[in-house]
Amino acid sequence: MSAVITPLLAVFGIMLIGTLVQKSKLLPAETDQVLNQYVYYIAFPAIMLITLAQTPINDILHWGYIAGFSGAMLTSYAITFLVSRWTNPSQNAVASMRALNATFGNTAFIGIPLMAMLFPHNQTALAAAAIASLLSVLIFAIALVSLEMIGRSQQSSAAKIISLALMHNPIVVGSMVGIALSAMTITLPDSIALIIRQLGMTSSPCALFAIGMVLAKSAQHQTSTHIISLKQLTEISAINAIKLFFQPLVTYLIMFSLDVDPQLIAMGVILAALPTAASVYLLAQRYQTQVITSAQGILLGTLVTFITLPLLEAYLLG
Repeated sequence: MSAVITPLLAVFGIMLIGTLVQKSKLLPAETDQVLNQYVYYIAFPAIMLITLAQTPINDILHWGYIAGFSGAMLTSYAITFLVSRWTNPSQNAVASMRALNATFGNTAFIGIPLMAMLFPHNQTALAAAAIASLLSVLIFAIALVSLEMIGRSQQSSAAKIISLALMHNPIVVGSMVGIALSAMTITLPDSIALIIRQLGMTSSPCALFAIGMVLAKSAQHQTSTHIISLKQLTEISAINAIKLFFQPLVTYLIMFSLDVDPQLIAMGVILAALPTAASVYLLAQRYQTQVITSAQGILLGTLVTFITLPLLEAYLLG
C-alpha cells in the first residue's frame, strides 16, 4: 500500500468520528467551538514552536526550496483572491478565506509523518516539512492580517494593523519563538520540550474532530435534499483544483528553474499537493466567514488526495 494512504486515512477517520459523535449527541452541541479555542490558542502554537525550535536553523535556510514553495503559495493565493474579488467585489473577507483554503496545506499533521515514511532516516525530509510548515504559517498570517484589516472600522496604518495582528496571533507568536530558539541554538529541557510536544500533538486531531462535528451540523441544517448545493460544490472544487494541482505544478516549475536538488523538489511538490489544513477551518470559525464551505472543502480535498498523492508519489519517487 502507498505510504501516503495511512496518514490520509487518519485524517478522514478522525473527521468521521467527529461527525458520528455530533449526530449521536454524545457531547454538548458547543463542543466544536471549545475545541477550536483550545487548538487556536494552545495546541497549534505549541506544535509550531517545538517543531521549529528543534530544527537546526541551517536546515531551514534552503533558499531555492523556500523560493519555490513560497512563490507557488503566493501565486495561488493572489490568483484565488483576485478572482474572488472579481466575482464578488464587496466580499473581501470571503476572498481572503477562499485564498487561504487554496494555499494552506496540511504540512504539519500529514506532511511531517508523510516525509518520515517516504524518506526514512532522512533529516532533510523532516526539515523540508518544517520549512513548509513555517512558510504556510506566513501565508496564514497574510490572510489573518487581511481579515483583521477588514474587521477594523477605524482608519489605521497597515503597518500598525499588521504588527498588532501578528503580535496577538498565538500561532505566529509560537512560530517566531521556535525560530528564535533555533537561531540561538537554545535547547529546551527535555521535560519542557515533552510537555510542549504533547500539547502540540493534540492540535490536528482536535481540529479534525471539530470539523467532523460542524459537517454534521451543516447536514442537519440543509434545506434541500442534496448534501451540498451546486454552487458550493463548484466553489470548493475550484479551490481544491488550485490547491491540489496548480500549486504543486508551480512549485515544481520554480524549483526546477532554480536548479534545486531533485530530492528536495520531490519533497516540495508532495508537500505542496497536500489538502487544506484543518487550521483554516479554525480561522473561518473565528471570523465567521466561509465556515461550512471551508469544512466541506477540507473534506473533499482530503478525499481527492487519496487518488492524487499516490500517483504523485509514484511519478516523483518511482
